[in-house]
Amino acid sequence: MQEDVIEASLDDDKVITQARRPLSRNGLVWLRLKRMPRFWVGASVLVFIVLWAFLGPLLYQWTPTQRDPYNMNLGPTMMHWFGTNAIGQDIYAQTLSGLQKSLVIGLIAGPAATIIAAIVGSTAGYLGGWVDKTIGWFVHLLLVIPAFFILVLLSPLYKGLSWVALTVFLAIFSWMIMAQVVRSQTRSLRNRDFVRAARYMGMPTGAILRRHIIPNIASLLIIDATLGVVAAIMSETSLSYFGFGVQKPDVSLGTLLADGTAAALTRPWLFVFPAMVLIALLFAISLIGDALRDAIDPTSGVNRG
Repeated sequence: MQEDVIEASLDDDKVITQARRPLSRNGLVWLRLKRMPRFWVGASVLVFIVLWAFLGPLLYQWTPTQRDPYNMNLGPTMMHWFGTNAIGQDIYAQTLSGLQKSLVIGLIAGPAATIIAAIVGSTAGYLGGWVDKTIGWFVHLLLVIPAFFILVLLSPLYKGLSWVALTVFLAIFSWMIMAQVVRSQTRSLRNRDFVRAARYMGMPTGAILRRHIIPNIASLLIIDATLGVVAAIMSETSLSYFGFGVQKPDVSLGTLLADGTAAALTRPWLFVFPAMVLIALLFAISLIGDALRDAIDPTSGVNRG
């Protein structure tokens, strides 16, 4: 495995040498990504799922709330592709609606948590002193209690609101671990020559963080944002499954799984189709995140099977 990594690095060096202009870091990362089949598989599946989620309802005759009184508890047919539930609602239309909600929540909450982690972690690591100690104490306090348990306790606050409130809470309680990583990376960067030069030139702290610190840890933030989407979708699905997340009349993949669990053996279409869509979505995003990690740090996969 180590030989493969070395050969890949040598190939990258040949491309850089032969190129008319030296490749930037982003160009080198993209060059590595293009050679990873799992990246293209994950990206293709994700693009298909996103297009299907938002364009599929436009090409289908049933809506998530529309009922068919003549076809209740019906299995998949040409009229109802994923079947219907006990009150005649179309499962295909509901699955697409739930997929939309889960996608939007994940794509907002995951990157938002990464942004919070970048701001808090870099501020603590750069300023140090009492600021670092105060933020560190606060982060450790939040880590003592699992985020899922906190969200369950706070569910009465956002259950009466829209799913947007749930998205905000997911972002607020998902940044702590990454903030610690950013803090440690910032502490190692703040004494570098280019950072010290910027400080001696009188550059404000915010500008130093924005121009010198955060760009140098951007690779970690990109990976965290990508995998954060998976974590946010899983958290939303779990909360909604147990009744603490998305509330009716809104629908998500978690609420569909909760509704279909009781009939998973007798009417499997109520459970199987939403579950398959959720698995495909998480699998695609995980492949992309894994490929990004190896493209940014080629040695990260040396010891993996």
